[in-house]
Amino acid sequence: MATIPAAVHALIAGASTGRHLQLIHAHLITSGRLASLGPTLLRRLISLHPHHHLAAAHRLLLSIPSPPLDLFNLLLPPLASSPDPAVAAGLYVHLRRGGLSPDAHTLPHVLKALARLAPGCLPLVACTHAEAVKTGLARAVVYVPNALMAAYSACGHFGHAMQVFDEMLRRTVVSWNTALTTCADNGRHDRCARMFADMVEAGSVPDQTTFVVMLTTAAELGNLALGKWAHGQVLARRLDMTLQLGTAAVNMYAKCGEVSYASRLFERMAARNVWTWSVMIMGYSQHGMAQAALELFNRMKDASVAPNYVTFLGLLCGCSHAGLVTEGRKFFHEMQHVYGIKPMMTHYSAMVDVLGRNGHLQEAFDFVVDMPVEADSVVWRTLLSACQLHSSKDCIGIVDKVQKRLLKLEPRRSGNHVMVANIYSDIGLWDKAAMMRRVMREGGLKKMAGESCVEVGGRIQRFISGDESCPGLDGVYRVLHELNINMRKWEPVDKILLVDSDL
Repeated sequence: MATIPAAVHALIAGASTGRHLQLIHAHLITSGRLASLGPTLLRRLISLHPHHHLAAAHRLLLSIPSPPLDLFNLLLPPLASSPDPAVAAGLYVHLRRGGLSPDAHTLPHVLKALARLAPGCLPLVACTHAEAVKTGLARAVVYVPNALMAAYSACGHFGHAMQVFDEMLRRTVVSWNTALTTCADNGRHDRCARMFADMVEAGSVPDQTTFVVMLTTAAELGNLALGKWAHGQVLARRLDMTLQLGTAAVNMYAKCGEVSYASRLFERMAARNVWTWSVMIMGYSQHGMAQAALELFNRMKDASVAPNYVTFLGLLCGCSHAGLVTEGRKFFHEMQHVYGIKPMMTHYSAMVDVLGRNGHLQEAFDFVVDMPVEADSVVWRTLLSACQLHSSKDCIGIVDKVQKRLLKLEPRRSGNHVMVANIYSDIGLWDKAAMMRRVMREGGLKKMAGESCVEVGGRIQRFISGDESCPGLDGVYRVLHELNINMRKWEPVDKILLVDSDL
């Protein structure tokens, strides 16, 4: 005849619902057998529905006297991926206070939770790093430093993340991909491109994730040559064109100005998600093709794909450049009241641009004042830029109010003062313009030098106004001088002759 614990073991193993396990849990508490059978119950609860009973599993674990480390390791992965990763971080603190030392199965999931809680958990990431170094896991197990890099990157500590990478004795493709992603996420796109060359030289074979990062880097740099090369490598290596990879390629071509190629690639994709649709809509909008963006949005809705915040940012951008004020108002309303998307500061700035760029300055000002959140400097500067675009004496009242707001937010930003001085000059208020420039001089504020970039031979060349240290500057000036002479010699040609000669 089976003993009572054996019978309970059988009940636990045969339980098919969370309700059954709750009844068994209650029995174990009342019978005093929780200490011996709690671990078995917890394992069954997690195996039944890992994400459905996390709260119950968490309470059960904390109620077990002196639970072993493997039970913590069992619960940490689903908690780290749950909507509330703070519970995983708290569980880690609990196990450390209980005298347990983490192992290679503990730290990666703890660091994953901390990365999702960033940037406010840097001290705990540093403590976890110290624990990994002390136990030797930082060097012995490759996925521990990989997780450390991701956590430091999420906290905005690029230097610490790269230090972890530099100290690694062994690197897998995941290690390289994490380092590349860290560079990209922290705006170090030039370094990302150089690191990829180091990766290939080290003999590591790039995968789809590698090329997603490289295509994203090329898009952010506006480096079409790098993007084409990365896309070519995907084809040459016969890598599967995953949804993420295809979306990254569409985004790269659109951002680098090859909108027609991005569109052809988009149309050839077998599967598309909301990000694929959104980057294509954004690509059309950023290149003045607002009507194409709006038509694609209608196709997106017909395909039953729900838009996200990027979709509406692209639509508002397109409406701004095309002067579609009514459509812009409609999209901003739809975003909140139809799709339930809470506007971000970038959406508010885009809506101010829709109104301001098209001359609705007072409405734009009222829109900013009525925002449910405090407007940041970008929103106010967008409105000030609109005032400069439509400068007249009628907008002086708005200019003065916007200037006061910006002075509080950015007292040392010279560009705001320059913009206001230019507005005063445009409408003939010379005394006010002179006063603004005097304020700049007395405050020690200097106008930022103009800067432009151009890609030549696959390299990005930077030009800064007033900088004469650029190699080959004499040759550049010589060409500009010759162009200037030729332009002065140019005479207008009858438009009819131009049409007839197919010029």
